[in-house]
Amino acid sequence: MARITDRTVLIVGASSGIGAEVARRLARDGNRLVLTARRAPELAAVAKDVRAAGSACLDIAADALDPRASADVVTAAVAEYGSVDVALLNAGQGPDMSMDQVSVADVSRITALNYDVVVNYLIPLIAQMGSQRNGGLIAHTNSLAGLMGIPRQGPYSAAKAAAHTLIDAARVELAPKGIRFTSIHPGFVATERISGDGLPKPFQISQERAARYVVRALEREPEQAYFPWPTAALVRVLRTLPTPVSSSVLRKLASR
Repeated sequence: MARITDRTVLIVGASSGIGAEVARRLARDGNRLVLTARRAPELAAVAKDVRAAGSACLDIAADALDPRASADVVTAAVAEYGSVDVALLNAGQGPDMSMDQVSVADVSRITALNYDVVVNYLIPLIAQMGSQRNGGLIAHTNSLAGLMGIPRQGPYSAAKAAAHTLIDAARVELAPKGIRFTSIHPGFVATERISGDGLPKPFQISQERAARYVVRALEREPEQAYFPWPTAALVRVLRTLPTPVSSSVLRKLASR
């Protein structure tokens, strides 16, 4: 396992939560960080912390839902630092959504926030890293919910599953170009955005602890990373059970 030092790291969704904590951790090791998110003031605050820790930092307020803006971020990163060595695609949301209460527009929005944003950065990053001698690492913050349909998170689970499949295909295709892919699957993380949504969150961990897991995954570059282990083990068991049994367990968990 090699520590991430003296590398250019792009973090999408860096203004708060896991992305911000990962940025602060990587800032301690003399990296060049490119931080992007929609919320400019919050992003600037994280960038200030990064520079105070001794790392160079370029912060760019941009909407990951805009393909042109996303491509421009990658272009700006390369113009500033010469390459992108590591990219963490961390944008997304997973609100509490019951299937008998959502609209088509609700589902489309969650799909865009958790799948389209990945595509918008994935394509320009592949083009850039494919031209680099050493390729690069593209990591995606997916979710354990992307491994099976989780009640009250159906649209989110579906979008994360789609992103997982796309990354898996890209991993096989682009290995000869030196582009590596890591899908990171957290369980429930206590971020500000989901603190009051009412969704049951078994084995929830802090965003600081989640960031430690993410940095470890960036260092080790496994194809898949799952955490925390109690939630990951629960999902693994549920996937092996007969569907009527796993469905019964999920219904009980969702009703707590």
